[in-house]
Amino acid sequence: MELELGAIQLKFAELVWENEPIPSGELVKLCETRFMWKKSTTYTVIKTLCEKGLIQNNNGIVSSIISREQFYSAKSEKFVDDTFQGSLPAFIAAFTTNKKLTTKDIDEIQKMIDQAKEEK
Repeated sequence: MELELGAIQLKFAELVWENEPIPSGELVKLCETRFMWKKSTTYTVIKTLCEKGLIQNNNGIVSSIISREQFYSAKSEKFVDDTFQGSLPAFIAAFTTNKKLTTKDIDEIQKMIDQAKEEK
């Protein structure tokens, strides 16, 4: 699956995730209302996202191949891999340089760390 999507493709993917499974004709109407697209534009984007492995169009029913959560998780992992050589501590250090964590943030991160330790 290709993770790089343009802004319009990402908005379209969000629309699919919000409404799936959705008949392609209904998706055309939604795109006309929301994005002011012509029918051909919607079908072009459907085809492109099918080729990228994000969605599928089976007998006129459009649905995702991977969930929104899986997509953003993979995208985040790729970012950390590409930018911080896969080091989550390096990412967190960079992230917290200019943005201070709240007590709630720290508690939530600690909970994730505790859960990860339990799973090992």
